Amino acid sequence: MSDFRALLSFAAPYRAALALSALLMLLESTAALVVPWAGGLLTDVLLKSGDTSSAGTAPVRIVLLGMLGLFVLQALLKFGNTYILGNAADRIVSDLKIRLYDHLQALPLAYYQQRRLGDTLALLTNDVYVLTGFISGTALALVPLLFTAGGAVVLMFRIRPALALLAVILIPVFYLLMKIAGRRMRPLSGQIQGEYAGAVAIAQENLGMLPAIKTFTRENQESARYRGQIERIFRLSVKQRGIYAALDPLAQLIAAMGIVLVLALASSDLAEGRLAPAQLVSFLLYAALLTRPVAGLADVYGQTQMTRGAFARLRQAMEEPREPAADVGIPLQEVSGAIEFQSVHFGYEGRPAALEEVDLRIAAGETVAIVGPNGAGKSTLGHLLMRLHEPSAGKILIDGIDTATVSLESLRRQIGVVPQHVLLFNATVRDNIAYGRPEPSPEEIEAAARAARAHDFISALPQGYDTMIGDRGVRLSGGQQQRLALARALLKDPPILILDEATAMFDPQGEAEFLQACHDTPRRRTVLLITHRPASLAAADRIVRMEQGRIVAMHPCKPAQQDT
Repeated sequence: MSDFRALLSFAAPYRAALALSALLMLLESTAALVVPWAGGLLTDVLLKSGDTSSAGTAPVRIVLLGMLGLFVLQALLKFGNTYILGNAADRIVSDLKIRLYDHLQALPLAYYQQRRLGDTLALLTNDVYVLTGFISGTALALVPLLFTAGGAVVLMFRIRPALALLAVILIPVFYLLMKIAGRRMRPLSGQIQGEYAGAVAIAQENLGMLPAIKTFTRENQESARYRGQIERIFRLSVKQRGIYAALDPLAQLIAAMGIVLVLALASSDLAEGRLAPAQLVSFLLYAALLTRPVAGLADVYGQTQMTRGAFARLRQAMEEPREPAADVGIPLQEVSGAIEFQSVHFGYEGRPAALEEVDLRIAAGETVAIVGPNGAGKSTLGHLLMRLHEPSAGKILIDGIDTATVSLESLRRQIGVVPQHVLLFNATVRDNIAYGRPEPSPEEIEAAARAARAHDFISALPQGYDTMIGDRGVRLSGGQQQRLALARALLKDPPILILDEATAMFDPQGEAEFLQACHDTPRRRTVLLITHRPASLAAADRIVRMEQGRIVAMHPCKPAQQDT
């Protein structure tokens, strides 16, 4: 029940629309309960009326017109309910997606390092629709279903209590049927979601790896892998659909058998005068009406079992601790860029320590090259500096201020990053450069591009700065992508700049130009240069060597030679 209440909390902002929809459903159910009574009344009028004149048929016409009016009213109520409920459902879907996306975006990177991306995408697609479908459809329909079932039983008891009691006795049979089916539905739902997430993960990964797949001619193998995943989903869905499809006809079959039994018992009541023909007609119509909500309750039970699995996954994600809000903490004012790591420890979950006892001071305006083998912890220093991860021990200071005490927004505003694997959007060149700063002028964007030695190649593109670059900048070369990333970082104009293997795509001359561009700006920046390349090392004031998460050596460099 607590899960049910928590689930309905997502619909709380739209309770007025949902309440109106529930009211329309109840009115529709009331109209449905009047129809059997009208059918009995028509039967009574037909049996008592032997007059075929217009005066004699007038009561029949009145009853028929009344029944027609009931059917029109039901149609109007159903239209209004469908329209209002549909709008509310769309808003709930939108709000839940936004709420889930905002939460997922606020989770630390460690959350995604421990999970497949497909699991997260499945939450935003499949599970959200399962949940909102239950809230706006299944859960809301429960009230009129119970109202219709209760109303039909009460009215049947008023007509013939003994026969009504027989109909009520059949309800535990329905409950047993639903219980048996429910034991199979919930685990199947969980398996389907897991396989669905796997299919999304394969598609997302393969589309991103398409150049490699084509290079190694692995199209057939990857197609077979994806086909196998879809086949597993199909087989599980067939099992689920079989159970789900059997619930409704089985419920109707049991109800029909009950009606036949009621007819057999009622025939003696009718012959002995304990039941009038009109009452029998009304009773049978109420019994037939009762089969709809009872079968509907079986459907509700099946949907509930499916929803519980989806909600458990959603709640697990929503309960993951978020990063602190961007504005929580002391605002870090403009800094000069002095950095200090004091006895910093850090380890990724399930892996050996990435950093141990790291002590490092970097003066404001200094360029420090961080070198070492893969896995030495070089990139981790940059991640901890930006608080993409939190150290398990020790402190990180900027200008003597503990970064753990400042707001994330003000901290990350002070730092620019140019990574080895550049992250670009499927947008224009201008939009990608402007991402580093809110609403820059065209002149500022061009100035940043010139500083990054990117203006010439941008001007040669078909639409210049308005050229679309494709997903992850696929229409640009690796070096062009990194120049755009540098332009974006320079437009941000941070006092601290992290270059994480940022020159990997350049030839020696291009690398020298790239590094010179980092310094040919009015601001004297503090630069963390994570690299193995000799040209990059020559641009550094000092080299720090790391191995197995520790600093093992550091020494100054000779000043870089300038071209004359």
